[in-house]
Amino acid sequence: QVQLVESGGGQVQPGGSLRLSCAASGLHLGQYVIGWFRQAPGQAREGVLSSSEPNGRTYSMAAVRGRFTISRDESENTGYLEMNGLNTEDSAVYICAAVVADGLLKLREGDYDYWGRGTPVTVSS
Repeated sequence: QVQLVESGGGQVQPGGSLRLSCAASGLHLGQYVIGWFRQAPGQAREGVLSSSEPNGRTYSMAAVRGRFTISRDESENTGYLEMNGLNTEDSAVYICAAVVADGLLKLREGDYDYWGRGTPVTVSS
């Protein structure tokens, strides 16, 4: 059974940083693309960062470009979302998702097969 479990969320002041983790079980991350999405209260889920291959080209939404990056530790079977320069508009539940890599950039919710439950991030002073 595949499971994705996010952690690392919390409350941070504007300008602060957080690193979110996405621990995978039931699959080997070396063969999968990890994408990160977020959903703020009352708003639709939106894609934050995704890639075309496990360690390949990444795509980030304009609002986080230059501030957020993704990485992974395959020995730990864990993906990471590094967030810097956080602002109040980044407050949301952050959710990781996984799909087998096929060389195509995965940007949409429908591109992913497996989902975590999310970890909340609150940016406030």
